[in-house]
Amino acid sequence: MAVSAAEGAAPEAVAGAAQVAGAGASRAEARRSARTRLLLEAPIPSTLARLAAPNVIAMATTAATSIAEGWFAGRIGVSALAGLALVFPFVMLTQMLSAGAMGGAISAAVARALGAGDGRRADRLALHAAVIGIGAAALTAGLMGLFAPDLFALLGGGEAALPQALAYAAVFFPGCLCHWLCNAQLSAIRGTGNMFVPALALFAAAAGSIPIGGALALGWGPAPALGMAGLAAGQVISFGIAGLGAFAYIASGRAGFSLRRAFGRLEAGLFADILRVGLMAALSAVQTVATIVAMVGLVGRFGEAALAGYGLGARLEFLMVPIVFGMGAAMTAMVGANIGAGQRARALRVAWTGSLAAAGFVGSIGGVMAIFPDLWLGLFLGPENTGALEAGRMYFRTVGPFYFFFALGLALYFASQGAGRVLWPTVAGFARLAIAIGGGAALTGSLGFGLQGVFLAVAGGMLVYGVVTAGALRLGAWGRNGAGARG
Repeated sequence: MAVSAAEGAAPEAVAGAAQVAGAGASRAEARRSARTRLLLEAPIPSTLARLAAPNVIAMATTAATSIAEGWFAGRIGVSALAGLALVFPFVMLTQMLSAGAMGGAISAAVARALGAGDGRRADRLALHAAVIGIGAAALTAGLMGLFAPDLFALLGGGEAALPQALAYAAVFFPGCLCHWLCNAQLSAIRGTGNMFVPALALFAAAAGSIPIGGALALGWGPAPALGMAGLAAGQVISFGIAGLGAFAYIASGRAGFSLRRAFGRLEAGLFADILRVGLMAALSAVQTVATIVAMVGLVGRFGEAALAGYGLGARLEFLMVPIVFGMGAAMTAMVGANIGAGQRARALRVAWTGSLAAAGFVGSIGGVMAIFPDLWLGLFLGPENTGALEAGRMYFRTVGPFYFFFALGLALYFASQGAGRVLWPTVAGFARLAIAIGGGAALTGSLGFGLQGVFLAVAGGMLVYGVVTAGALRLGAWGRNGAGARG
């Protein structure tokens, strides 16, 4: 009889547990629905500010990480700074692809599904995003393992700088799976309108990488002094921990995703929903990096000091990308949800409001650097580094006033991801690339402008990038309904 009673109680216990789990999932989905309504109905400026604030704080910490890396490399030596200038564009490309291009496509796909009221599709998209991250990480590691030495040498890496760049790359790129998986999961969470948790995870990753990277690079306390390899290890370790935290949050159900509904047969249509936007958007990231890589090649002809000075200028230029991403991630989610709900006019207002705000902020930074370049350069270089200082000052005085246009084009690119319309930002990126490379080669060659010719070409490319992207949107680049992911 006791056995019979226990057997009777077991189904009741299971049913009770199922009810508790179901109630928890329902509460999570209710919170997700409330966030989606916020994207669709709340006032645009205040909603953008609320969504962007945690992202901007997290991205500022990411920028601090990059500054710290430059400072640590400076303590190792000028050759380490030059080596960092060689590898840094490819590190940033990995981060831009995983968080911005493919990450933005993931956020946009999830947001469009939720805007259309299809929660199950959003759940399935989160799983497909993780699979894409694994594949992209393997491809990145393989390509850099094969071609990094030749790439760095082609860019002007000399006997001193090249080993430093290779030491960093040997750790970072095999470990980039941590970046890809972390950013894929955080992007899916952003698509629900939850910006706080992804921002908190990135803040923790960035803040953690500074002491870890510094300790392993310079040998603080009992840590080994691994040099450039230690800097890379700091990033890999911190993003690995953040990725585990993101997975735990999703698995708990608090993100509003149901893992039970997510797992199942992989579907080509769901991969396509992410990849047809993400691959096109990836071209934009590649263009940004290719522009700077090409400029590194041109500047490298003028010597290691010029390369170190330009590398510091390019580092700040790159740091504007995560700053714009802080606003851009919020715009991607808002635009995606409104496009999914058929509210094209509101989506356009979101795009212009957020993009002009981001451009104004970044433009002010460029203006300050054009007037006071040593505010940045002095963090990494001493008065004795005259050649590098002069190159850096020339860069900021020439390019700084055009940061506004770079940020405007980049912010509208993030908004266009939400709409699934990234053709014109990509066209603008190709125009920027052509002007920077072609103009730089001409100005430094037959026209005899020397090093400043490279920087004039960079500035002209930024101007065209912003004007073409904004002009295309103003003339109707999102079409009548803005739906879909066609260019």
